[in-house]
Amino acid sequence: MSGPEAPGPTRRRGGRGREVRPLTLDRLADLPEPCATCGFWETSGARIAGTPAVETKRAWLGATALDWGAPGRVCYVDGQPAGYLTFAPAGFVPRGLAFPTSPVASDALVLLTARVRPEYAGQGLGRMLVQTAAKDALRRGHRALEAFATTSGTGCLLPADFLAAVGFATVRDHPAYPRMRLDLGGTRSWLTEMETAVERLLAPVRDFGRGRPVGSAPREVSQPDRP
Repeated sequence: MSGPEAPGPTRRRGGRGREVRPLTLDRLADLPEPCATCGFWETSGARIAGTPAVETKRAWLGATALDWGAPGRVCYVDGQPAGYLTFAPAGFVPRGLAFPTSPVASDALVLLTARVRPEYAGQGLGRMLVQTAAKDALRRGHRALEAFATTSGTGCLLPADFLAAVGFATVRDHPAYPRMRLDLGGTRSWLTEMETAVERLLAPVRDFGRGRPVGSAPREVSQPDRP
């Protein structure tokens, strides 16, 4: 599996339909391994002895969805899971307090992690997922996305270079785990630009259904292709 993909020109492969859906319990199995059964972000460090990580993750996902809303998105290409991204308010992220660059700002959602399956790399899916999270953050009244990045490109964190490439800037530096921020500013113009980019990515789905020729085009983030 690869992490979030680096941004760059998005390539379309002949009419592939893309759609983004909320991360719910019934879609947990669509996350790539080891993400589907990893409890890194959902715990503060130690788990209750004998509790499988996947059960911890399911419990967290269910409780967060009930109290706040779906804490992530899953991207599908032609009906097949291609990548995902997770985000939530800081109060729902136990692991966040373990980082030397914590806490995140009170006006931000925490971008946890993202992945794009290797076979879908280079199509702009990571960027599209980040844009979707930004859109959701704005609509929920948040002014930014923040993330604990990794400078080594390993583990459950998003790579710092990927975040920088999609508009994040370092707000608290650290040799291993800088905290980075994407200011949304609450501006209508930013949201409109982002919505336009997402619409261009999703257009092939609608055009294909109408029997129109499908062109090629755009981009979204995460690191993900590793993430």
